[in-house]
Amino acid sequence: MSLLTELSSLLPPQRCKTRPIDVHAWSVDAGFYTLVPKAVVFPANLEEIRTLLTLARQHNTSITFRTAGTSLSGQSVTSGILADLSRNWKKATVEQNGDAIQVEPGLTGQAVNAILKPYKRKIGPDPASIQSAMMGGILSNNSSGMCCGVKHNSYNTLQNLRFLLPDGRLYDTNEPAHYQLFEKESTLLAAGISQLKQRIEKNDALTTEIRRKYAMKNTVGYSLNAFLDYQHPLDILAHLLIGAEGTLAFIASATLGTLPDKPFKKTGLLFFATSRAACEAVPALTATGAEAIEFMDRAALRSIQHLPGAPTFLATLADEVSGILCEYQADSPEALEKLFTDAEPQLALIETTHTTGFTTEPKLQASYWKLRKGMYPSVAAVRAKGTSVMLEDVAVPVDRLGEAVTDLQKLFVKYNYDNALVFGHAREGNLHFLVSQSIATPEDIRGFAAFNDDLANLIIKKYRGSLKAEHGTGRQIAPYVRDEWGDEAYAIMQELKSLVDPHSLLNPGVILNSDPECHLKDLKSLPIVEAEVDKCVECGYCEHRCPSREFTLTPRQRIVLRRSLARLKAAGDTKTYKSILKDYQHDGLDTCAVDGMCATECPVTINTGDLVKRLRKENHSPLAKRIARTIAKHFGTAETLIRTGLRTGIAVNRIFGPATMTKLTHFFRKAIPAFPMWPAQSIGPTKTPVTNPSAPDAVYFQCCMNRLLGGNAHGSDGVGEALTSVAAKAGMKLLTPTNTKSHCCGQAFGSKGFPEARDITANKLVESLWEWTQNGSIPVVLDISSCTLSLKQSAAGLTKENQQRLEKLTLLDSVDFAADILLPRLPAINKKESIVLHPVCSLYKMDAVEKLRRLGETVAENSTIPAAAGCCGMAGDRGFYYPGLIAAATKEESREVKASGNATCYSTSRPCELALSSTTGKDYRSIFHLLNEVVPADRSIPVKS
Repeated sequence: MSLLTELSSLLPPQRCKTRPIDVHAWSVDAGFYTLVPKAVVFPANLEEIRTLLTLARQHNTSITFRTAGTSLSGQSVTSGILADLSRNWKKATVEQNGDAIQVEPGLTGQAVNAILKPYKRKIGPDPASIQSAMMGGILSNNSSGMCCGVKHNSYNTLQNLRFLLPDGRLYDTNEPAHYQLFEKESTLLAAGISQLKQRIEKNDALTTEIRRKYAMKNTVGYSLNAFLDYQHPLDILAHLLIGAEGTLAFIASATLGTLPDKPFKKTGLLFFATSRAACEAVPALTATGAEAIEFMDRAALRSIQHLPGAPTFLATLADEVSGILCEYQADSPEALEKLFTDAEPQLALIETTHTTGFTTEPKLQASYWKLRKGMYPSVAAVRAKGTSVMLEDVAVPVDRLGEAVTDLQKLFVKYNYDNALVFGHAREGNLHFLVSQSIATPEDIRGFAAFNDDLANLIIKKYRGSLKAEHGTGRQIAPYVRDEWGDEAYAIMQELKSLVDPHSLLNPGVILNSDPECHLKDLKSLPIVEAEVDKCVECGYCEHRCPSREFTLTPRQRIVLRRSLARLKAAGDTKTYKSILKDYQHDGLDTCAVDGMCATECPVTINTGDLVKRLRKENHSPLAKRIARTIAKHFGTAETLIRTGLRTGIAVNRIFGPATMTKLTHFFRKAIPAFPMWPAQSIGPTKTPVTNPSAPDAVYFQCCMNRLLGGNAHGSDGVGEALTSVAAKAGMKLLTPTNTKSHCCGQAFGSKGFPEARDITANKLVESLWEWTQNGSIPVVLDISSCTLSLKQSAAGLTKENQQRLEKLTLLDSVDFAADILLPRLPAINKKESIVLHPVCSLYKMDAVEKLRRLGETVAENSTIPAAAGCCGMAGDRGFYYPGLIAAATKEESREVKASGNATCYSTSRPCELALSSTTGKDYRSIFHLLNEVVPADRSIPVKS
């Protein structure tokens, strides 16, 4: 049988992807290289991994293990089998009361730290990508970061490792019996490792060099320090796997020692006359106990001086000025005060040109760190279209840091990298630099090659440093490993690879590569495709936020495929082009929730949903657009028809049983896949509360999804009843207009690619709100957060008069109204014992998640926002058409909620409440139900149909 046939028999279709759209979607990582895999598989257990290794050996192909794909040196792409671990390997076990944690490779570093948070601990590695990077990559690249340095990197915090060798043998350093088992079963390997250890220990010069190189950050080649740090061959091998980039074995789980998570911080920005002056201050700052010392050269400062929160004097600094972000951390306010007080006399001796002073104010601290992290997007945003941003990573001795910065800047001038900038973790002598690189022509590639050669010569020969301090060797530095380590060390690495992986099954060409030009091949071009996404650098930071990430595609993959289509079209590969284009309709367009959460993590703030909405618009026929405009103009009639349909469905359920409509629509979907599912939850059009006081405090606009789906099958218990009831308890007088039925914010039309229809409804709503609020004199309360945001962002489609009206309207989202206005006015609250809150996407975008959290903490003894909370995938009504989308989007959050016991659940959007109710089995309701429940009954509100 062929390889693909055997893979298909091993794994179900959803875990074995071989279509052109799939293999091209997984053909890149965050680096500069692209390779199209033969297949993408999602193994779920060790037996499947064993079988994959056997198949790879039998079919003479390779296998590469991958998690988040945020690697920067090309180590997680392959032309063989790509095994994605991000979907299934997510278990974590806290040990020793938080002093250690066992993790599987598919968890993000941020998720692990969230698990450790109740213990006031964190893992040692703290890469800038920790919110996206997963433990498989953090371990396999020996990640470090801004604060952890060498002492607390992956290698030095590893306690135990469970791993599978290419021959299928499993070992666990936490099992004492496995040490003898390793020597017995893997005799040649154990003996070979011991012989390599003896060989190194007999070579004094090599031993000295290994100790010197690992005193600084270094991820070039294999972790040869393991031969000196450990005695037993199993321990040596376990630590060799850290930083091995998946070339030696499969890491099934790791136990890491943890560090105290110091919550109290003091942060400041210091500025120096020159880069050298800034770097010369690093040892003195280190001596004061500073936890973070982040260097930024003048070009780096220039790239962020326009950002909100940047000190105004940045723009006036001289051309040679450089800066340092310095932070002190402690376990308590008292310890922080003592630490900083002790540091102040030494800080006073450091000569600076400017300083912001040190602050403990969280928002100001966050703004400083935002500036530090804002350099990457700033450079990415201004680079020429079609060029890549290269984020490089070197380490030099700290006492030569200033000299190295100057030499790097000279190198940028030589190769015309006009927008290049330097920053880095100065305490460790670790410098990052950003340059824009084109590979469009042979001349571009020759220039890239010459720059890499000069860089290697500078760092290796002049500074005896490391070409990769923390980003891993990958394909990019593989040609320079021998140059950096020397012939003897390189030969030991080659023998190690042959011992452990004699058939070269695992990630060949990474770390060790016989081709001196491998770093110049399979380079990833970035063809210009669409204005919305041309800034994308394919870093993958967006992916963990995407609701369709485990259902169809991620934002990065949607963009990658647009570029793949452009390349295929240019190459004349019509067959592959047509195949991807056909499948892109469902995977790329139909199942995108267009929630825009990708933009909240994107370094260059790309909202892939904007691209999808435009492509949906372009796919619509003139007839479809006319129908959408007609519905928008006669929305009241459309709502009446929908109400009739819903009531008919409710009647069917009453006659034939409560699950009848769900079963019927499931049956219809077999013939018509786009037919919407009837939700299993009790739904129905609501009865609108009647409130028309003479001097209202606010206008309450009930959004259309609450009007249509906000009640139960009897039309009661809707959010409108709860909101008006709790408002009355708070002494608030609300005006509820009688003709809301014909109004909509337009969000439903816009998300489906009908912007003209969206603008019609938005203009009509603004005009009515202007009238209801007496020309904007009183605020408007909206009861669905996404509708609030949609209306706030509707100005571009409004008439000039309505734009002016919108500016004067005070729009209150449900969280604002509940937390800021109602809660302070309510009488004594009977706190709930335990609640779970779901912040919808719009709350993240309106920066209201913490407000929701505070509200929950006020009304409940135990209020939780699940660590995995994110977009539910409902996207208004899209979840009715693609129920698999919401199941995939809420998989991890649902697990947390189901484990919450008897907690009651609340949110701020009816569609999202229905989605989460369906996947968790809990009854999600509005936060106004929550407030109404914690305040004793006061008086009833009359209602009408």
